Amino acid sequence: MARISVQTEDFDTGAEIAALTAGRTDIGGIGCFIGTVRDQPGPKDAAASPPVVALTLEHYPGMTERAIERIVASAEARWPLLGCTVIHRVGTMRVGENIVLVIAASSHRQAALDATAFLIDWLKTKAPFWKREESVDGQGTWVEAREADDEAAARWHSV
Repeated sequence: MARISVQTEDFDTGAEIAALTAGRTDIGGIGCFIGTVRDQPGPKDAAASPPVVALTLEHYPGMTERAIERIVASAEARWPLLGCTVIHRVGTMRVGENIVLVIAASSHRQAALDATAFLIDWLKTKAPFWKREESVDGQGTWVEAREADDEAAARWHSV
């Protein structure tokens, strides 16, 4: 059973874990990743760039949810998951605010942890989101795909 949401509202990690595990006695491990807005710009020219004050994420409704559903289905096919939650925010978020939540539950910790890593790696590279960093000087910069993210996602092709 997977819960997928693309939303503007913040999420409550504890409430999401409680909802995923309520009444379950078969879950032995829960993997969790929470992504937040940081004040440092992306790696391209980061040293010369002013601090970030906000991040705006845009998406194509319908397409984004279907892409996440495919990513979750891939994780469910690879690991014996007993539940999964993926929440990704869109809109403008300030430094320190939550962006993304990935929770994977399984009977055993390694499957939960591996599935969580897979899900966030593939979300970063295969889900259609567009990011724009807003800096303290009022300038905005669209964030380009990072080679490191592609490399992280590529490791799952050989597993």
